[in-house]
Amino acid sequence: MVKYNPKTWFSLIFHSYSRQVMKTLTPTLLFMVVYSAAVCYVMLDYFKLHESDFQPTIAMHSLLGIVLGLFLVFRTNTAYDRWWEGRKLWGGLVNSTRNFALKLNAYITTENHEDRDWFAKMIPNFVYAMKEHLRNGVQFNELEPVSDDFSESLKKYKHKPNRISAMLYAKVNELYRKGTITGDQLINLDKELKDFIDVIGACERIKNTPIPYSYMMYVKKFIFIYIITLPFAFVTQSGYITVLIVVLITFVLMSVELIAEEIEDPFGRDLNDLPTDELAGKIKDNVRETLL
Repeated sequence: MVKYNPKTWFSLIFHSYSRQVMKTLTPTLLFMVVYSAAVCYVMLDYFKLHESDFQPTIAMHSLLGIVLGLFLVFRTNTAYDRWWEGRKLWGGLVNSTRNFALKLNAYITTENHEDRDWFAKMIPNFVYAMKEHLRNGVQFNELEPVSDDFSESLKKYKHKPNRISAMLYAKVNELYRKGTITGDQLINLDKELKDFIDVIGACERIKNTPIPYSYMMYVKKFIFIYIITLPFAFVTQSGYITVLIVVLITFVLMSVELIAEEIEDPFGRDLNDLPTDELAGKIKDNVRETLL
């Protein structure tokens, strides 16, 4: 996620992300330059439409622009809602891991260093596994082994975070059977363990449920129709300046759509995705500080 100062206008206007968007849109913008110039040449120099009685009007495109603007507003709002919900879920995970570690710190004595060390490793392991699970793969080098066969045994399971959560449940139940924690303490710890699964389930819902295909298809189709017919609306009134007008409008519309595409799946590695790597590191530091 990009960190920035919203009060520095100049640096925001010329930020490197703007250059990245421009690079992505360059092929489309070059095509629109050539296409618009060709339309201007045919309409002005070949048919000399500007000298005839027939004069196209921008009224239709003005109305279409209002409708398209509503579509794009809904599109970006929907994408941002998914991004913000993901951020709230990860914020809840930060709180749940802190509460879980604080309770374990109170329930397990400092003399029981082995169990405290086990949880200090496994709680961050769940977070790191969840982070990469949402990116379709787990980086085992990020996980801290708690046994010699930890990595190999974990590879047998398709859903790694779910397996780690099961190990956390089993460990807490083992502590209860040994008498290290009481029944009331077991119930208290169950809330945070349940929160772990609730959070990853909600994140999977965001990731695995894209915006409906028909809606996405028609938004892109409307943008295409709008910009491809735009030169015909301006050519007789603006002449070859139509090329600049069309390219500018294309850049604005395509940029908005590009931003929405990027943030609707907030768990990846795109520039504007959630800082899950940073959050996972913060959780690891907090848990280790509490239990070790």
